[in-house]
Amino acid sequence: MTIARFFRRSTLKRRSNHLAVVVLPNEAAAFQAYRLLHYHGISPEHLAIVGTGYSSPERVGLMQPAQIAVRKALVYSLVSAIAGTATSLVITFIGDIELSWIALVPLVALLSGLCGALLGALTGFLGEGSTASIYRHHLDQGRYLLMMEGPEQLVRWGQEVLSYYSTPSPH
Repeated sequence: MTIARFFRRSTLKRRSNHLAVVVLPNEAAAFQAYRLLHYHGISPEHLAIVGTGYSSPERVGLMQPAQIAVRKALVYSLVSAIAGTATSLVITFIGDIELSWIALVPLVALLSGLCGALLGALTGFLGEGSTASIYRHHLDQGRYLLMMEGPEQLVRWGQEVLSYYSTPSPH
């Protein structure tokens, strides 16, 4: 296996998916919005209703805020520990520092890993975790989520359809 293989561009084109989540007050409104989108040409494979009697939050990938924070903390700690180790080794060998100082490399890796874990947990809770928390709060209140996922044009079309029908008519 050559190194050039890792730098070669993939021949497969990756389609980026977009996601839109609409909070609806009850089951009837969620099902009506689902049928409306289907009527306007959005395939059911791009739609999901989340709530009592429909898909669960876990099934559609809506994790608990704590799960998000733990995952981010693990990734950030691993990356920062590796970076800290590499940096301390480079400084040790390039700086022509005595070999007795090389014992500090694991300490630098540990400290940088801990800092990365703290940063990852904070970004997890304050970023994606807070969004997941808001959606879970709506579900706990008995509301429903209508999720649309697909190409950008499809998601925009769905949002446009829903906004057109949800706008109150002037009297």
